[in-house]
Amino acid sequence: MAGYHQNLDQQQAPAFFARGPSPLARLAFFSALSLTLMATDSRLQYLGTAREHLMVVLQPLQFIANAPSMLYDSTNEYFSTHHRLLNENQYLRKQALVQAISLQKMKTLTLENTNLRQLLAANQSLEEYSQLGEILHVGRDPFTKKIVVNRGSNHQVVDGAAVVDAKGIIGQVTRTYPASSEVTLITDKSLTIPIQIERNGLRAIAFGHGRDNTLDLPFLPANVDIKPGDKLVTSGIDGVYPKGLAVATVTDIQTSADSPFARIVCVPTGGIENHKQVLIVSISQPDSVANTSAASQRANNNDIAAKTTKPEASQALAGAAKTPTNKVPANAPVTNTPTAPAVQAAATSAPATSAEATQHKQPAVATEPSTSHKPHAQD
Repeated sequence: MAGYHQNLDQQQAPAFFARGPSPLARLAFFSALSLTLMATDSRLQYLGTAREHLMVVLQPLQFIANAPSMLYDSTNEYFSTHHRLLNENQYLRKQALVQAISLQKMKTLTLENTNLRQLLAANQSLEEYSQLGEILHVGRDPFTKKIVVNRGSNHQVVDGAAVVDAKGIIGQVTRTYPASSEVTLITDKSLTIPIQIERNGLRAIAFGHGRDNTLDLPFLPANVDIKPGDKLVTSGIDGVYPKGLAVATVTDIQTSADSPFARIVCVPTGGIENHKQVLIVSISQPDSVANTSAASQRANNNDIAAKTTKPEASQALAGAAKTPTNKVPANAPVTNTPTAPAVQAAATSAPATSAEATQHKQPAVATEPSTSHKPHAQD
């Protein structure tokens, strides 16, 4: 009986602290809040400035976090074997000779192509602005393929710029920060590239596979003229990637009787595993470079205009000296014409610009109608 009363007292004892909502209610509230903030940010982009400032603050921490791996890489590279370096040096010398021959042939073809374009009055290719960058770190998200480079908006990097290495296309700049940029690799499933088969000129769209480092060429018929080993290059029709850059190599072609389309698998030619240097290429020049070019062009135009005003002023003097006075009929009395003072006045009031010179030339034109009244005077 005493135990029963004790349990009853414990059940009816008031709580000293409020427990608040249940854990399930808290989970639902914070989940709804997170979804609301994500939807608002995706439409209004009000957290962009906060991300930039946060990236600047976290950059030293990222450097400290990457310091052990950088130290390990530097130590491993320092203690590499002498035999491996000799073999690599010999291989690079051979490659340099091959590239030198290819460069000479390319110069000849470029000159020939330029002459053909001039003969056909074709448009010249767009000028490409490029700068060297270095990979800081690779993204840790397994569902996206992204890297971060050490060039940002302070270095005139713009969204949409292509990122390449010595072998081909790596990706595209998708977000810029003041001192760094985020690059989405071509193997990401959200990125597409207009490509062209180097062998036959066939154009298609390459999609990133996402799960592995491969590309797909979907929606091509089973009898398409593509073979394993074909090289894929950029077609340049999108205005983002320069034309003719290597993209990938076809490795496998699978056909099925149940589908009219072939599954074409390609492996990118460029990679980020062997080196850290990349090249950021933009078809359109940044605003600072374009403003500099425009300023130099305006300066050249002003110099040309200043040089052309001097001959116009001398022509104005000559025109004022040669301008005849009003013609007088033959039977009219002869009067002294003050030509010398008129010429002197024209010389003293000679303009420095072509606009004022034309104003002094107008009286010479206006005197012509007075000569057309000569027959009426004689009548």
